[in-house]
Amino acid sequence: MLTYVIFKGYIIEPHADLEGAKLKGANLQGANLMGADLSGADLRRVNLAGANLTDANLVGANLKGAKLWGAELSGADLHRANLAGANLEGSHLRKANLDGANLDGTNFEGANLSGANFAGFDLWGDNMLGAVLTNANLLNAILTGATMPDGTVHD
Repeated sequence: MLTYVIFKGYIIEPHADLEGAKLKGANLQGANLMGADLSGADLRRVNLAGANLTDANLVGANLKGAKLWGAELSGADLHRANLAGANLEGSHLRKANLDGANLDGTNFEGANLSGANFAGFDLWGDNMLGAVLTNANLLNAILTGATMPDGTVHD
């Protein structure tokens, strides 16, 4: 297993099998991880800025504090992923599966969350300033302390 790897500018083969990989703190900025299997991977504080994670399997991955700004996560499976404190500023999560994900204190500023399902989610303290929520489902979501796209903060 990899424990600390620097991949800056490295193109990883699409659909790579990195299931359970230990990449804590790695620099994967701009990496092509399209369709990759990162299920159960330790991606805490990893730099995935600008990475292509389209249709990637991130089920149960630990992305706590990860830098994902500008990342392409459309169609990614983030079921039960830990995104607490992750920075998803300007990222694209169209049709991503977020079921059971931990989104505590996640930064979604300017992110495209079109079609995202946040029904019943606890979005306390999340930042969604400027985010696109077209067709997003916020039914029964807890929005206390969340910054909404228009800059208002829910009570």
